Amino acid sequence: MRLQRISAATAALAALTTLATACEDSSEQGPPAASAPATASPAATGAAPATLAGAQAHVQQYTSCENLSTDPDDSRVPLSGFIGAGDWGITERGVCTDKKARGEIVLFLTPDMKAFQQAAKDHTAKLLAEGRGDTDLASRTVVGKTFALTALKTATAVSLVDPPNSDLRILTCNPDVFVPEGFKKEKALVEGCFLTDYVNSPDGQGSPHRGAVRDPSTEGAAKPSRPSTGSPGLPSAGSIAELKQLVSPQTVDCTSMTVTDGHIQSIDYMPVVDGPPSAWGVTQRAVCGRLGGEQRAHDLNWLDTVSDMKTLQTKAKAAQLADLKDDGRLKATASKLLVGTNIAVETNNANVRRGLYQLQFLYLNCETGFTAPAGHRLEQAQVEGCVLTNYERPS
Repeated sequence: MRLQRISAATAALAALTTLATACEDSSEQGPPAASAPATASPAATGAAPATLAGAQAHVQQYTSCENLSTDPDDSRVPLSGFIGAGDWGITERGVCTDKKARGEIVLFLTPDMKAFQQAAKDHTAKLLAEGRGDTDLASRTVVGKTFALTALKTATAVSLVDPPNSDLRILTCNPDVFVPEGFKKEKALVEGCFLTDYVNSPDGQGSPHRGAVRDPSTEGAAKPSRPSTGSPGLPSAGSIAELKQLVSPQTVDCTSMTVTDGHIQSIDYMPVVDGPPSAWGVTQRAVCGRLGGEQRAHDLNWLDTVSDMKTLQTKAKAAQLADLKDDGRLKATASKLLVGTNIAVETNNANVRRGLYQLQFLYLNCETGFTAPAGHRLEQAQVEGCVLTNYERPS
C-alpha cells in the first residue's frame, strides 16, 4: 500500500499548465483510497457548444467566466509554452476571468475531443518517459464534450467539477493518479486516460473530503496484510522499548533517550503533556534528543505509552484550544500530539511528523470546523470535537 498522498508539483499537461503553475503556487499526505471502476462520463454525452461563447455560457453555470477574449496576444495568456488553435484538435482558443477565484480560464474549442485527449496522453507519456513522474498528478485540465479548458486556480477547477449536476471532468493520463473514496472515475475517449470529479492539489485547496469520518474501533479487527475496513488502523507498542524500536532511528532520533516522569522541556521544544504524566493517562514516558545543559537542547521528541487514551486526548484538546485562542495558530515551539492505539509521540518537527504519518500515527486536531482534503485520513478521536488526521494545514 502506498501510504502517502501523492505530492504534485505540476498539473496535467506541461503545455496546458504553464498558465496554471505560473500563477498559483503549490506546496503537500495520506493513503490513497481504492478507486471505483471507470464508467461512462457525462462529459462525453453532455452539452456540445459549437462556439467559444457557448463554452463560456456552459462554464458560467458553475463559476464566473467574464471578459471572454480570443485575442492571441491577450496578456492573461502566457507568451510561451501554451498551445493554441491548430494543435491537439483545437480550432479556437480564448481566455476569460473567474472573478470568484481571481484567476483566469483558458478555453479551447475541440470538436474532435478524442484527438485532444490522444494528444494529451501522448504529451504526458513523453514527460513521464523523461522522468517527470509528477506530470498530471494535480491536473486542472477540464473537459466537456466539444471544449476543454485550463483553470488558473485550483478553486476554479473545483467549482467546475464538484457540483453533483456538473458534466465537466478533470482529464488525467498519469497511471499513478488515484481517486479517493466518494469521487467518480470515468472512462476517457482514449485508453490510458480517465475523467474524474476529483481535483488533487498539494496545497490542500483541492476537492473537499467526501468520505465519512471513520471510527476504526467499529470496523472490525484487522487481519494480516489487510487492515480493518476503510482504515489502515493505528500503530501500537507494548512498552517504551517497543515504541523506540518502531520509530527510531528512521523517524525519531533516539540515539540519546531518557526515560523519566520528570517534566522536561526547553525554550525551543514544548511538549504537549504538561505536568505529571500519570494525570494525562500516560504510563511511561521518555524524551529523545539532546537535553539542555551548557548548550540549548536539540531535537527533542517525547515518546509515551498510554493507558488512558481518552484522558490524554481530553487534556491535549484543552491545551490545543488554549494555544489557538489568541491568533488561531499553535506556537512554533509547541509540539503536536500524534497517537496510535496505546502510544503517542509529541513533536514540533514537521519532518518527524511526516515519518510518523507513514507509520500510521495520526495527529489529534481539535480546531473548530477542521476537515481534511480528499486523499487524507480523517478518523474519529476519542474526545468530542477532535479528529485524527494525517493532514496539516500549510502554515
